[in-house]
Amino acid sequence: MNDGKIIETIDLTKIYGKGDAQVRALDGVSLTIREGEFVAVMGPSGSGKSTLMNILGCLDRPTSGTYLLAGEDVSNLNKTQLAIIRSKNLGFVFQSYNLLAQTSALENVMLPMLYNRNGKLSIAEQTEKTLAALDAVGLSDRVQHKPHELSGGQMQRVAIARALVNDPVLILADEPTGNLDSKSGEEIMALLADLHSQGRTIVMVTHADDIATFAQRTIRFRDGVIETDHQNGYFSPALAQQEVENAAH
Repeated sequence: MNDGKIIETIDLTKIYGKGDAQVRALDGVSLTIREGEFVAVMGPSGSGKSTLMNILGCLDRPTSGTYLLAGEDVSNLNKTQLAIIRSKNLGFVFQSYNLLAQTSALENVMLPMLYNRNGKLSIAEQTEKTLAALDAVGLSDRVQHKPHELSGGQMQRVAIARALVNDPVLILADEPTGNLDSKSGEEIMALLADLHSQGRTIVMVTHADDIATFAQRTIRFRDGVIETDHQNGYFSPALAQQEVENAAH
């Protein structure tokens, strides 16, 4: 770990196209996100926020600049190396849930452990961790249900359990309430806020100002650069404890 920094980008640039058709989706972005932060990333379409999330999620590489994830430079890794980093360090929550339709909640949540090349857990241990993750999101009574037997909010809870099961250093949530009604959306955000209070580091893309208020910090993008970066006044017990420990040293 690099001084509590989960994410550090230095002059991050992503360019698509060539010549007159060239687009600078990211234009020299430098930012730091520390362990235990809950950050909302906002901005209009074409602002660069989705490109940033793809790079933070090791789904794409920058054209230039540096990306350190938990102290490790992942800027120039190949696709295989990035896949290993994703399975070991990252948990994803998508707007469309991305669950396997004919697979139970238990099997959907267990899936990341099957892809974790460093995992040495037995099937029994994997099942135990999966059940614990489903219990953590309030779905211990839905473990054998398939997606079509669940509500939208329940499907997103399965997706959050799946994101948690490998104990990632970072959770990336892309419009996690985008397909939900307002009540279910508030429940999902309350769940993410609770995970944050337990010390989880979360970066979330959202278009909605009311959803962003659940985060502790909001970063707004425009034309590939950071337009504003401010604290929302959200109190984080995990960060407060970290500050106490840092002061003691």
